[in-house]
Amino acid sequence: MEVSIIGPMKKLLVPLLFAAAALQAAPAALAQAYPGKPIRLVVPFPAGGATDIFARAVSQKLGERLGTTVVVDNRPGAGGTIGSDVVSKATPDGYTLLLATSSTHSIGPSFGKVPYDAVADFTPISHVGNAPSIMLVPNTSPAKTVKEWVEHARRNPGKLNYASSGNGTVVHLGTEYFKAQAGLYLVHIPYRGTALAIPDLVSGKVDVLFDSLPSGLPHVKEGRLRALGITGAKRSPLLPELPAISETVPGYETVTWFGLYGPKGVPADIVNRLSGAINQALQDSDVKERLARLGIEPVGGTPQQFAAMTNADRARWKKIITDRKLTAD
Repeated sequence: MEVSIIGPMKKLLVPLLFAAAALQAAPAALAQAYPGKPIRLVVPFPAGGATDIFARAVSQKLGERLGTTVVVDNRPGAGGTIGSDVVSKATPDGYTLLLATSSTHSIGPSFGKVPYDAVADFTPISHVGNAPSIMLVPNTSPAKTVKEWVEHARRNPGKLNYASSGNGTVVHLGTEYFKAQAGLYLVHIPYRGTALAIPDLVSGKVDVLFDSLPSGLPHVKEGRLRALGITGAKRSPLLPELPAISETVPGYETVTWFGLYGPKGVPADIVNRLSGAINQALQDSDVKERLARLGIEPVGGTPQQFAAMTNADRARWKKIITDRKLTAD
């Protein structure tokens, strides 16, 4: 007697086929449902700082594009590593994001003193913006241009100093890079933030400081300090009369970049949704105006472009740290 197994197999296969189809459709359904609740944007620096102001400038428009609320969550400490570490350990569902900077994902990892892997523990989403710095000198400085200051420093090796916001910061490394490119010997004086160095720069106790545009520009406009150049690859629309330092020191360029990350494993559909939304938000006229006041240039682009940029930036800082024998202590 023959026994038919078609009936029992059919009863077994039909549910399995439905389950397989459901699994294949899950990512698309997830992306369509996303976001279904507010998104937390972790800022690893204190409220009121440049990164925080930047986050608040774009979060509202990002939320509007996504159809939800983006809540800024300040988690400062340890040069940005505390907030970054929080995101690295978050659930990769697109509801916890990080506004990272050069400090958290290029410079800090290059010194090897962060509790996360800047590549393996995060999902790159978008390069959001760049902020150049300005080269500031006292009004009593004999130099009126970058060229004159370089010549003055070369005539006085070891007699001039520069201030920074501390060992291992972008100001420290950026100035060391300037020294290397221009062939200068300057003495480093670290401070706990550039704001604390400004009085000594104004009085002439410090010879030069590379400060961020939002922080340094008011002192220039008030006539307390003299700006000689900008560290970006080209002149800033905010100060079109101020030359790029690279016009005098070829190859020199440093900027603080800002970028959006999620924890490792955020689904590709959600990453693309977020990337598209932030690119649209950066084109908003209000956002552009607010960023311009901060001296920040919106960038945007794909997750792949962002990852390539940060990898190259990390390699560059690592080389500078090694070549100059710099430490974060």
